[in-house]
Amino acid sequence: MSAPLIGYICIAGMLGMIAFRMPIALAMAATGFIGFGMIVSFDAAFAILDAGPFETLSNYSFSPIPMFILMGVMASKARMSQELFSGARTLFGGWRGGMALAAVSACGVFSAISGSSLATAASMSRVALPEMRKHGYADSLATGTLAAGGTLGIMIPPSIALLLYALITEQSVGDMFIAGVVPGILGLFLYCAAIAVLVWIKPEVAQPGTPTTLIEKIIGLKGLIPFGAIFAVIIGGIYGGIFTPTEAAAFGAAGAFLIALFRGMNWKDFRDGVEETLFLSSMIFFMIIGAEIFGYFLSVSRISFSLTEFVASMELAPYAILFCILLLYMLLGCVMDSIAMLLLTVPVVFPVIAAAGFDPVWFGIVTVITVELGLITPPVGMNVFVIKTVAPDVPIGQIFKGVFPFVLSDLVRLALLVLFPSLALGLL
Repeated sequence: MSAPLIGYICIAGMLGMIAFRMPIALAMAATGFIGFGMIVSFDAAFAILDAGPFETLSNYSFSPIPMFILMGVMASKARMSQELFSGARTLFGGWRGGMALAAVSACGVFSAISGSSLATAASMSRVALPEMRKHGYADSLATGTLAAGGTLGIMIPPSIALLLYALITEQSVGDMFIAGVVPGILGLFLYCAAIAVLVWIKPEVAQPGTPTTLIEKIIGLKGLIPFGAIFAVIIGGIYGGIFTPTEAAAFGAAGAFLIALFRGMNWKDFRDGVEETLFLSSMIFFMIIGAEIFGYFLSVSRISFSLTEFVASMELAPYAILFCILLLYMLLGCVMDSIAMLLLTVPVVFPVIAAAGFDPVWFGIVTVITVELGLITPPVGMNVFVIKTVAPDVPIGQIFKGVFPFVLSDLVRLALLVLFPSLALGLL
């Protein structure tokens, strides 16, 4: 058998393993090992299995990942989310649906130092969801707002998804972070617009808030100061060439730790935060190791080259190729974790996109937004299940119903980015 044919058979086997609920990291590693062994030799495959994990874990480029996770965890332990939500509530005052607008805005700001959609959704839902339900908000709006708001954590830098994409495709991490700023803000704006339209059409789903004075609104802005300072250090340092991404992540984590310490973080909170960071980092690195072994297999199988040649032979227009790839991501997002999906698919589709002539940084932003949709679409929708753990009495169907307007908002944002690439590339 030819190397590409062995490759396609092994990938079909990997998809079967994933369908039977094998962890994706193990499925990628097993496929990479078996496929590499069949094409090259099993002695060489064992050598990769022996040295690959060490080379991956000792790679300096991956060191920002645990730092960004620690930064978000420390922000949560500092209870910055409560102050952030309270400040956002004062800004929207007596608006009908103002609490939902405050929740999604707080998610957007919190995600600027969290880097994780799941962490953003979990932290903000514990604070905002009880308040919205207490003030008469429909369960669908309250839960849908927080599930969707959490997805902003995957786009607004620093973002672990953007970082991984940059490392996989050998792009500048700083360029990826800068390119994510405008699309992230655009996503926040469109989410707020979706809430405003929904409340205008169905005013019974939300209640007016308590009016606030201008002085109260200004005082409420103090909750933004810690977030603004850390965000400015990270993005300003990287953009200005002062820090490498690793140094910026370390400074951000140290800043969040000092804020948490100043706000009375005790030993138990610190220990729990470190344990949570280690757990999340281990999970991501386990998938990266599997992806690295899978990557060796992709190289020797020449699947990417054969796929590129096949697409070229079809003589499709570049945007038709892009549409097919994005449709694939949307379908995979319904059944697969977002980080795993990036690690699994980007090495395969990136050469096709490069051959079609698309900007790699722009494609990274479009890809992450498409992956983001998977966090709130059935049947997986990981952010939806995070909200379900906070509100176990709310039917899962109600939460998915609540996120539907935000899915439409993301599709609009995706269309705007495809039509106007400068939205992502204008700051570079």
